[in-house]
Amino acid sequence: MRILTFDIEEWFHILDNDSTKSNKEWANFESRIHSNMDKIMGLLEATNQKATFFCLGWIARKYPDVIRRIDQLGYEIGTHSDMHQLVYQQSLPEFEEDLKRSIYSLEDITGKKITSYRAPGFSLKENDQEVFNILAKYGIESDSSIFPAARAHGGFPSFGISEPCIVDFKGISLKEFPINLRYLAGKKVPFIFSGGGYFRLLPYQLLDTYFKNDEYIMTYFHPRDFDPDQPMIKDLSLVRKFKSYYGLGGCLHKLKRLLESHQFTDMKSATEKIDWANVKIKKF
Repeated sequence: MRILTFDIEEWFHILDNDSTKSNKEWANFESRIHSNMDKIMGLLEATNQKATFFCLGWIARKYPDVIRRIDQLGYEIGTHSDMHQLVYQQSLPEFEEDLKRSIYSLEDITGKKITSYRAPGFSLKENDQEVFNILAKYGIESDSSIFPAARAHGGFPSFGISEPCIVDFKGISLKEFPINLRYLAGKKVPFIFSGGGYFRLLPYQLLDTYFKNDEYIMTYFHPRDFDPDQPMIKDLSLVRKFKSYYGLGGCLHKLKRLLESHQFTDMKSATEKIDWANVKIKKF
């Protein structure tokens, strides 16, 4: 099962960085969302693939035409939070208010219930389990926020499952689509090839092998991944500049080749196909 998803945010929505931290800083940057969305929509039209779009509430209010276009073309829309902040840096009331505002902003445009969520940067950590209760409170049925290993922006090493499963938090159940992992040379050094820096770094032939052989793949792409002309965020470290900018020029073509060679689906369709009575359950 290969699930295609896009996190809809601006090119400057880079986490854990002072010059791109909040709405105050975002006002200093040009918008590139429309040209980058044109690339994504053109790619999906050319390859006739389904996809789920996790969208910021901020995008919905600032550029409602972007959300309207996604919806009118028949793609599934989920929430990617409102203001693109790390979950583990928010209090529970802050998280709830952010989630609520994002859902209402998206629903006001589409007139459809938002039932899926992805945390910015997969930043749901082991101590953030109470957010499952808040997600359920606002009608979220499917989540894709778990990175089942340690990482820079959070990570949930003890989760122990990297395939679709049920999260049972104090009797409240959510369908979970964690990120799938690969390990370097068979060692416990996890990496994700289905989006982000590794996708841009790895050669197409290796990616094609992974996409062909792995039973479950959860992708995650951003509009900025297909924009080699975007400005450089100057205060990023050299390591983060490499991670953020390497391979942008070839990313769209690489993804196009994969979409032409493999069948993908969205989270809604995947949810309908999975026999949830027979998946693993993670209880808290």
